[in-house]
Amino acid sequence: MEQPLEGGDFARFAPAGYYVALRIGFAFPLFEYNALPERWVEHYTQKGLMLYDPVLRWAYENDGATRWSALSLADPREVMLRARHFGLTYGVVVACDDRSTDGQRSIGSFARSDREFDDGEIVLLEKKLRHLHDIKAPPSNLTKAELEALRMVKDGLLLKEIAAQLVVSEGAVKQRLKNARLKLGARTGSQAVSMALSAGLI
Repeated sequence: MEQPLEGGDFARFAPAGYYVALRIGFAFPLFEYNALPERWVEHYTQKGLMLYDPVLRWAYENDGATRWSALSLADPREVMLRARHFGLTYGVVVACDDRSTDGQRSIGSFARSDREFDDGEIVLLEKKLRHLHDIKAPPSNLTKAELEALRMVKDGLLLKEIAAQLVVSEGAVKQRLKNARLKLGARTGSQAVSMALSAGLI
């Protein structure tokens, strides 16, 4: 089970469920929260609807927010109609990025079964997603030496091999990796490498 979003409070706005992907890099998000109905997730996955989902297509091509009912994208697999059968009747899609050509993107899809989202709720959802996008930004204070050590771990080198190539002690390599892990907020070295890779740092 996913942990609750820090400062997200999305369930209050989206009682039918929500999906949030933060800091999507080359392929995968750094953080992902899926609070959609399990039966819908199972159906969506089994039917391979992701590639046809107009909500996701809009989120990857736009910034800002729009109601599902305002989407004008083709829906050949009737994803939106299928969603309604699972109580996902009304919704909002929100997207934001780093405002650069190679920046990371965060997206959110929020659902209700009872009514459309009002304008004030949409503004708040946009602000909350942007806040989470910003606070999950990768650190910019990793040193060249720390990034180099992470890159070598990613390439499969052992600690002693890294030390030999960099002409430093194994202790120095361990310290660089520890510093990188702390700066990234990673629990393990492998998680630090994965986070740095997803963030485009290495």
